[in-house]
Amino acid sequence: MVCALGAAVCFGTASVLQAVAARAAEPGTGSGVDTALLLRALRQWRYLAGLGLDGAGFVLQIIALRHIPIYAVGAALAASLAVTAVVAARLLRVRLSGTEWAAVAVVCAGLVMLGLASGEEGSGTGSLALKLGLLAVAGLVLVTGAVAGGLPDRSRALTLGLAAGTGFGVVEVAVRLIDDISLSALSNPALYALLLGGGAAFLLLTSALQRGSVTTATAGMVLGETIGPAVVGVAWLGDRTREGLAWLAVAGFAVAVAGALALARFGEPPARPDPDRPDPDRPDPVRPDPA
Repeated sequence: MVCALGAAVCFGTASVLQAVAARAAEPGTGSGVDTALLLRALRQWRYLAGLGLDGAGFVLQIIALRHIPIYAVGAALAASLAVTAVVAARLLRVRLSGTEWAAVAVVCAGLVMLGLASGEEGSGTGSLALKLGLLAVAGLVLVTGAVAGGLPDRSRALTLGLAAGTGFGVVEVAVRLIDDISLSALSNPALYALLLGGGAAFLLLTSALQRGSVTTATAGMVLGETIGPAVVGVAWLGDRTREGLAWLAVAGFAVAVAGALALARFGEPPARPDPDRPDPDRPDPVRPDPA
């Protein structure tokens, strides 16, 4: 659980840096699967720093997924929005309201409940059908991103967010379906699902951060990366709770995700200043008298 929370800190901090970099980059092709935009964002140090944190978070995520159920890891990763809110408040000088501080506390409370109720990870290794199905879902994520490029901005943001979250969810499940990293893993469809799902999710999330309502996209991403993987872990991989504490795990999961959704606006980077709009905090310059 400590590793899962460490991953949340890395991902939450990275999202602030990447959101700012994506908005600062010139737009690419305008597609949901926008490799040109990703290449432009990679030229900015903030995006690269965010990728470094994502890498560290991924390592911590793998360790967590090897020891605790997927539903606990998923809820902890959704809690990265609480980290994003706190980091945005410090680095970007965004003021949190009392309600938003309460949402941060709710996320923490939900994680405590999950920590108390979570059992060990399930012993299921997953059937070949599950691994092939996971690969198909990863491919569907990429197709959905390509189609979403032609949608109106609000629908586009929600679709890209859900698809990106599903891609990250594919990564969570795939980690559990890969027994070891060796030559034998090359014949495992879950390995290719991990690579395709993770790569597609990064592309789609970068597009969502650059255009449209990022708040909507972030909420969609939270739902996509938590609910599906949790169901797969319980239904097919044998994830369970401590004896008699299933109700506490369900409540903790729901509370943590609800708190994260309440903080979805902190996926939103600061808007670029509009030179044609006066700044209310700056007095108008004194104009000379024509006479």
